[in-house]
Amino acid sequence: MSSATVLCQSSNCPHGNPPSRLECPTCNKLGIRGSFFCGQECFKGDCEGMYDKTHKIIHDLARSPATAANPSQDGTFHPFPSFDYTGTLRPVYPLSPKREVPEHIPRPDYATHEDGVPTTEMRRSGQPPRLLNSEEIEKMKFACRLGREVLDIAAAIVRPGVTTDEIDAVVHQATIDRNAYPSPLNYRNFPKSVCTSVNETICHGIPDRRKLQQGDIINLDISLYYDGFHADVNATYPVGEIDEDSKKLIRTTRQCLDEAIKICKPGALFRDIGKVIEPIARANGCAVVRTYTGHGINDLFHTAPNVPHYAKNKAVGTMKPGMCFTIEPMINLGSNWDTYHWPDNWTATTVDGKRSAQFEETLLITETGVEVLTAGSTDL
Repeated sequence: MSSATVLCQSSNCPHGNPPSRLECPTCNKLGIRGSFFCGQECFKGDCEGMYDKTHKIIHDLARSPATAANPSQDGTFHPFPSFDYTGTLRPVYPLSPKREVPEHIPRPDYATHEDGVPTTEMRRSGQPPRLLNSEEIEKMKFACRLGREVLDIAAAIVRPGVTTDEIDAVVHQATIDRNAYPSPLNYRNFPKSVCTSVNETICHGIPDRRKLQQGDIINLDISLYYDGFHADVNATYPVGEIDEDSKKLIRTTRQCLDEAIKICKPGALFRDIGKVIEPIARANGCAVVRTYTGHGINDLFHTAPNVPHYAKNKAVGTMKPGMCFTIEPMINLGSNWDTYHWPDNWTATTVDGKRSAQFEETLLITETGVEVLTAGSTDL
């Protein structure tokens, strides 16, 4: 699960959409995340910018969630009928009830918080990346092996006709069968145990009742918590036969990750990861998403370091033995890297409706190089 760098959301930002802290007060009140601007100029010009048709609609939908379209004969419905989608994907509700985790399974702090806030993460914000000792490294390795197992199990059922909610059920069961906790569940109130991002969805898609269709692509983002440590791994898969652009997108995204991993070693700069990834993406007619980043991971789900995937970033720090972090480039077809959020507060899609793919591994910096803790049989 990626970490967000909150950039100015104005499409007409004169400052290049820098990291921003000025939040839309109405969105804050309604619990809508992501509406940040770099200053009053962009905030006041919002209605002439990217939200000219959607921002006030989002407010209305959040105030009146019952404005869903009429249910179909099978009881499903479209929850945001007035929303201006960028592509063809639509959510299919109702969401299934929250899945239970047996009481004996240890869980992170946010799992028991009504608001899902990761208080330990927040308390340790700003601290330098942790260097794990040998015992902690062994725990990370074991958790990451479990994460890879769960991803492989979930990938095996990807086919036309399967709903993303059915995938969530499989991921949830496989996780608790391993006495692990599904890390996304209740993280900042995320309602499911896996992120399922289909077609134009960049990341954080919520599993629902939509059936996968021939020609779709889907990213499965698996995270779990075992014995005090988190694992994080994802991959993008074809649903049946896919078009050539989608095949090229998936190949390019995997190449971006693999080449970035190759530069990881003690003394390497985190900012150089994006310097490797972006030229590969551009050479293949793709763009690198900037809104979301890789992140440190250990006993915390998201922590230092911050790992941007685009060139000319301002990431600080060098890699040191004992550091664990993710690299997880999100690559869009075409030249537009920006993101567009659904009213569910989570789903991030491309602004032009073109497809997006992602791959992720959890890495450990060793004394001599890097170890891919979540590696599959064909990975590095």
